[in-house]
Amino acid sequence: MTILPIPPFFESKKVGEVWRVPYEERARQAADWARQHGLGAAATSKKRIWLLLVDVQNTFCIPEFELFVAGRSGRGAVEDNVRLCEFIYRNLGTITHISATMDTHLSQQVFHAIFFVDKDGNHPAPYTNIRASELKSGKWNFNPALAPNFNISADYGQQMMIHYADALEKKGKYALTIWPYHAMLGGIGHALVSSVEEAIFFHSMARLSQSEFEIKGNQPFTENYSVIGPEVTRGPKGEVLGEHNKKFIETLKQSDALIITGQAKSHCVAWTISDLLDDINATDKSLAKKVYLLEDCTSPVVVPGADFTDAANEAFDKFEKAGMHRVKSTEFEIR
Repeated sequence: MTILPIPPFFESKKVGEVWRVPYEERARQAADWARQHGLGAAATSKKRIWLLLVDVQNTFCIPEFELFVAGRSGRGAVEDNVRLCEFIYRNLGTITHISATMDTHLSQQVFHAIFFVDKDGNHPAPYTNIRASELKSGKWNFNPALAPNFNISADYGQQMMIHYADALEKKGKYALTIWPYHAMLGGIGHALVSSVEEAIFFHSMARLSQSEFEIKGNQPFTENYSVIGPEVTRGPKGEVLGEHNKKFIETLKQSDALIITGQAKSHCVAWTISDLLDDINATDKSLAKKVYLLEDCTSPVVVPGADFTDAANEAFDKFEKAGMHRVKSTEFEIR
């Protein structure tokens, strides 16, 4: 692999800020960069190297935004994205395709406070975990005012919530968590981090490779940490809450290597990799050897009262035992 220099326009100090990417200027620079370094179109490369970026969005990666992934360092996602941008630029001639997932939410969804009320009509506070037992006891109820929006009765809304929380617990998933309003469609928090978007765009122009953007998390009655599938796929009457996406296992089959990173290591990254591993195990276990986990470009959720660092590391231990490679951005090499 040829390691390239980092383009002079990249400023690491701007990675934690929001700004407008100068597309026309970067497009011209990318064409010049490709000529200068002999970069051909990605379609002519002998190996297909796919980079999957999970939820590298302002809402998770900019310190003053809603769900900043601080990690234990307090600057986790910002530090991760400096390394990520440098990784993309250094490996511009190796990476043939980039996909970026985008957590995408509306106000009225199962993980937002508006969905629930207590007996006094109060909504749960952010980071409240809602258990099936609390729904069954009436401590928390589906907000009856929302029932007409979904063409259901308030009673059936409550039945759906009990079914959902029960399904999470039976699967050993995280409890139903009330998150602050975040990644709101149409809002600035939904956008990719400016510096990362710039790197993706630059790669697209230099390698003539169309980047892909995968929307997830916009279904009202299920969480969608993983881009591959929702936490719960069926409601109490068998109705579809969300579908498993086979696109990723099919693309992996056609790739020589898949590099995965993003935010947060403990949640959307871990669950995406876990779902992919399930598909790998159901298809061909040897495919796990194609997967590289860029571990110094992702951080776990660490908030007052909850540190998911150990859970994230345990998940990555499991992935490594299955045959996936844990690598650092400065030491990446296809094995």
